[in-house]
Amino acid sequence: MKKEKTQKITSIGGQALMEGIMMRGPLKTTVGIRKFDGSIELEEVQPLNLTKKYKILRIPILRGVANMIDSLVTGNKALLLSADKAMEGEEVPEEEMSKVDKWLDKHFGEKVVGFIMGAAMVLAIIFCVGVFFFVPTLLFNLLSEAFPYFKEPIIWRSAFEGILRIILFLIYMGLVTVNKDIKRVFQYHGAEHKTIFCYEHGLELNVENVRKQRRFHPRCGTSFIVLMLIVGILIGLFIPFTNVILRSSMKILLLPITVGIGYELIKICGRHDNIITRIIAAPGMWMQRLTTKEPEDDMIEVAIAAMKDVIPENGEDLIR
Repeated sequence: MKKEKTQKITSIGGQALMEGIMMRGPLKTTVGIRKFDGSIELEEVQPLNLTKKYKILRIPILRGVANMIDSLVTGNKALLLSADKAMEGEEVPEEEMSKVDKWLDKHFGEKVVGFIMGAAMVLAIIFCVGVFFFVPTLLFNLLSEAFPYFKEPIIWRSAFEGILRIILFLIYMGLVTVNKDIKRVFQYHGAEHKTIFCYEHGLELNVENVRKQRRFHPRCGTSFIVLMLIVGILIGLFIPFTNVILRSSMKILLLPITVGIGYELIKICGRHDNIITRIIAAPGMWMQRLTTKEPEDDMIEVAIAAMKDVIPENGEDLIR
């Protein structure tokens, strides 16, 4: 899958939100939200900037872990902001509220969105750790008991666990797309990619130019997750344990290395276009067919507004 030739390669990246987009430039990070009344509101958020504060975190592998932490914290902050802003002005009549809604409103008030999303994130982490780390190892152990020849060599175990994780990820992404709200987030994801491509091609940032661009970008977070899953298969070859708890715990402990290697690979794919980088990027680009959808024009307008706000005048957005 050949990447489109661009006039410049920017460091600007983004994240799709609820009725909005976060664009992160080298000097500024902006959240653009389509509010309930139809207007677009821009608000700056402050990232952690760990690699700027601590020189040691600029070392390859370590910078991947630092950027992952930064992205998670800043992304969550932007997501909470978007949820709050998008629903601002939207009032649900008390008689239409369920008992749970009334209880949450009474005890948390304006912080109810943050509470719900925080609780959802904790549950999501617990679910992901269980499904993506423990379940594959447990299933292989059960399979090897029934078919002893599967126990050796260890490549069978690592390949089985890794491929099963990828399959589970595919199923999960396919299921969440059914939800109309998630589908809209994926449409904003498409708007983000198209807008970045438009800027990289040196075109004027307007709806017509953005709409023509592709929605699959090599520096996408989806591609990063896929690369981590593939790298995890290779790392699994060096873990000798077969016990479910020990093997899964070791994989969790080695997660920073997986993240670091995945980050370096996606960084290389974003900078270079050759047969090797195309092969590396291909699985992630295919996966983006699930996580990026064609956006509506009003979504593109939000992406353009956020993008324009983070483009520096001195050209510091270019990757060197």
